[in-house]
Amino acid sequence: MRVTRDLSAACWRKSSYSDGQAGGECVEVCDDFPGAVPVRDSKSTAGPVLTLNAAAWQPFVDGVKGGSL
Repeated sequence: MRVTRDLSAACWRKSSYSDGQAGGECVEVCDDFPGAVPVRDSKSTAGPVLTLNAAAWQPFVDGVKGGSL
């Protein structure tokens, strides 16, 4: 089942791992949805949002922190 979330009032934060350079890798996430992690490109805030469940998000975060991604 596909669930559509209302993200119009979401509070986004930029990843501390984003490089901060113009045109760089800038990922924003939203912490307002228990069990789900909406992710978007900060350079395209009106663009698509990928929403992952927390269990799928954690291996990505671990890979970034561990340097394998």
